[in-house]
Amino acid sequence: MNALTMKHLRYFDALARHRHFGRAAEASSISQPALSLQVKELEALLGAPLVERGARQVRLTALGEDFARRTTEILAAVDELGALADVASGPLSGTLRLGVIPTVAPYLLPQVMQALTARYPSLSLRPREAITPKLLRDLQDGRLDAALVALPVSEPTLAEAPLFDEAFLLVRPHSKAHLPVPALHDLPAAPLLLLEEGHCFRDQAIAACKLPPNPSGEIMEGSTLSTLVQMVGAGIGVTLIPEMAARIETLSAPVALSRLPDPAPGRTIGLVWRRRNPLAERYRDLAEALREALLKPPTTA
Repeated sequence: MNALTMKHLRYFDALARHRHFGRAAEASSISQPALSLQVKELEALLGAPLVERGARQVRLTALGEDFARRTTEILAAVDELGALADVASGPLSGTLRLGVIPTVAPYLLPQVMQALTARYPSLSLRPREAITPKLLRDLQDGRLDAALVALPVSEPTLAEAPLFDEAFLLVRPHSKAHLPVPALHDLPAAPLLLLEEGHCFRDQAIAACKLPPNPSGEIMEGSTLSTLVQMVGAGIGVTLIPEMAARIETLSAPVALSRLPDPAPGRTIGLVWRRRNPLAERYRDLAEALREALLKPPTTA
């Protein structure tokens, strides 16, 4: 019987995350039968089942849940051991798995990639866009190296480096551009359009307007900032968007942008990474490089 291998652990970790053999195999870049075989070998080695196989979805047994947690910890530790060699090998190099929240990725990611490619020519950037809770879980589990998110995240296991601050702008139908800018507490009566639950920008807009954490039914939702702006252009309500998104998102909608009176709401964008990562000091240098690059206007061809 074969001994337990890292291959067993990585494939089982993929299955535990996706709870589906097909999706886990696709994420692992192998065939579904091959992944299934590896999991069966692992169960044989342990002498107990790790998964309950269903027609559509996989459920983990009690042992499987415990084993999945330990597997995640082991794989993160192994990845960190691999990073130890990079610490003494000069400038940041290799693969950087960078998470980015959806209200930043479309507007800053090209500039980020351009800046990091110029600063670290041996660095291969692998960006991944997802909402904040997903990025933080993947970061803590070792599936990401760093992430661009809104601060603070207030996770003791993560280090934070602020990069820049930006304001939130009010988006109204163009027909209302001549009207006085309403106070924040009056926005829900418009009604106020928000991103759906899970987006940190939704929570920031709710806090800015001093609304309860779960606003009542007059608050309307959209899945992207683009959707919200188009809804405003159709006369459905008003919304708030981060300043970095304003130029792109308002190009194709009949809307008007207004700055809100002081103290105007806003957010801080920063870089976060695991404190225990051997490359933690390199990520501080990375944050400084990003801070310098993002304070400059993007270059154009």
